[in-house]
Order: sequence, then C-alpha cells, then structure tokens
Amino acid sequence: MKKTYIIISIIVTLLMLTGCQKANSEQDPSPTLEPTPSAVPVVTASPSDDTSEEPEDVNKDHNNRYTIEDYYIIEPDTEYVYEGSGMEYASYNIFLDYYDEDTKRYQTRTDNGGTVSGKVMEIKDGKLLLLHSEGEFYYRDNLLNINLGNTSEILLMEPLVKGTEWTLADKSKRYISEVDVKIETELGSYEALEVTTKYEDSITKDYYAPGVGFVKSIFTTEDNYQVTSTLKEMNKTPLVQEISLFYPNQDGKIYVYNEPITFHTNDITRLVLEKTIKDRVIKNEELPLMGINTKIKSMYLGKDMIVYIDFSKEFIDEMNAGAAYESLILQSITNTLGNYYGADEVYIMVEGKPYESGHILLKKGETLKVNMDLVVE
Repeated sequence: MKKTYIIISIIVTLLMLTGCQKANSEQDPSPTLEPTPSAVPVVTASPSDDTSEEPEDVNKDHNNRYTIEDYYIIEPDTEYVYEGSGMEYASYNIFLDYYDEDTKRYQTRTDNGGTVSGKVMEIKDGKLLLLHSEGEFYYRDNLLNINLGNTSEILLMEPLVKGTEWTLADKSKRYISEVDVKIETELGSYEALEVTTKYEDSITKDYYAPGVGFVKSIFTTEDNYQVTSTLKEMNKTPLVQEISLFYPNQDGKIYVYNEPITFHTNDITRLVLEKTIKDRVIKNEELPLMGINTKIKSMYLGKDMIVYIDFSKEFIDEMNAGAAYESLILQSITNTLGNYYGADEVYIMVEGKPYESGHILLKKGETLKVNMDLVVE
C-alpha cells in the first residue's frame, strides 16, 4: 500500500511542470470549469532553517538581477524533452498550448507516455502560480479564462534569494534552498535556482536556470527511493496530434481517416479542425461534412463531459442533402468530436440554437451519441 502511495505521489509531483514565453494570437472562447480544490497558500516571511549560511552578497545580487520571468521560460512551438530515471513516467515532454501576454497566463501540456495533463499558470505579484490542473487532457481547449476563484498553488516566489519560504495548502513547506547550484544536462551546465518542497515523507528539489527555465527535478522518499527528470532536448517544432476524422460515404457507411494535424502555440483548435475537414474533402473527394462557407463559431468540452459545437447558418444552407445523408453527416461530426474529446455525447447548434433542418429537429438540450456501428476502418 505504501509503495502505491509513493508512486502516485511521484506522478503527481512530476506533472506539476509547465512554463511561459511570449506568443500572440486571437484566443478562442473557452468554457468555465471548476478549479482543483485547495486552500489558499500561507506565505511566511521568515527564512528556512536550512538557509542561514548563504553569503549576503549572493542573495543581494540575485534579488537585484532576477525576476521569476528570468527563471520560468518556455518558448512557443518548442518541444521540451525531459529524460527520467527511477520510474517509468519520469520521462516526459512539454508544449506550450496558449499564452496571454496581458494576463501573464500560460497553458501547457505534459505528456509522460502514460497520460497527458494540462496546466494553467500565472505570473502575478512576484509569484508563479499554478491555477488549474486538468488530467487526461488529450484534446486542445483554451482554459486561460477559466473561473478559478481564490485557489492557487505557489510554485516560485520573489525575492529569488535563499531563504524565501512559503507554506502550501497541505501544510508542506516550500522554499528557495540555494541560488547557484551547478546542474549538468545534455544541453549544457547551468547555475540554477534550487526550490525545495518538504512533504510528510518525501522531498522534491526543482531547479530553474536563468534564460532557460525548468531544467531538473529530484524526488526523494524518506527511505531514499529517488526519481529524477532532467532536460535533454529543446526541439523547435509545433505540436502534432493524430485526429480521427469521420466522413459519410455514398454507400451509406462512415469511413474514418487518421489525420496528423499541426497546432502552433495559440492556434485556435476549432479553426484548425475546420480547415482540415474542408481540405481533406477537396483533396480526397469524400462527401463533405460542411460547406466551404460554413464556420465553426465555438467548440469545447463542457464540465458535464458533453462536447458543444456551434455552426454558422451556412452549415444547413449549404448541406443540400436528403434525410439519410444528413443523418450520416451529423453522426460523422458526433463521432469525430466525441473521439477527439473522449466524450460520449455531442450537442450540435446552429447560430446558438439547437440543430433544426427540414429533416431533423433536435430539442433544446438534446444530444447525439457517439456510435460506431456504421464505421468502416
């Protein structure tokens, strides 16, 4: 039982990694989600017991030269690869999905090979805050405008000097334990800031290098079981997701195509998907899911685990289909979105109202169910 608890603790700790850097684009409207429950962190002004011997001039130098934005960096359209040891999920990669320059909020995804997690971060009032965590985050929704209330977790706090300390919601102590720790990675050697978190039966040390960002973490249990993750590569490349697209066919079946789709930082998912769906029909002559002038006005996964999609009026105007073909179109859209978001139901609207055509009328709140009976692989 204790071993299971340790493994769970390690996975949670390793997935607390995300970042920030400038990348501008229009932001997609996003749903309001419930925050991860936690108490408001308590910040203490006194230094840690482990920090009394640091020379005053070193601390003063760091206080004058650096801010959190010097230490917490992630570039847009870049894959950060971390090599791990000690457990299967210690290796992972990180991408920046969205960034808002005005609010200093950042949304990242961490993929450790077993699961994908999304995180919303914010730099505010000299603190790096974890605002929200989303598990099983295989899709791309913009969560930057999520309603968070007053809950957050402080990951890093100014002044960036040895002795800065704060208390987490679970009463664990987190503090800056060193300011110039030499960290060796395959990318080079860095003089890093060391942030220590003391839990009840384990310690985590996270390392941030100025101008680079997060470079290493070390998780150690009370019986010296250790897990490490170290920055190995920074690859200038956008995120690529393979998405299953479902299209109706004249034979009355639905065919599925696995399409690699490229997402750049701050790309709006609905617009990228809309373009991909239209382009595939033009190139491969599948029966279309939507007319060339149809727009996807909004698309997101609600907290009720239902996918909501709103089309422009051209969706119906340009369809020009009989009842059977129209039904196949709606089922293909439902399968595509349900598969992408990992949901069983899709609520289809046109101009903000329930779907209604000459053949099919959906009532307010009526959803369509993912159904693979007619699908041909």
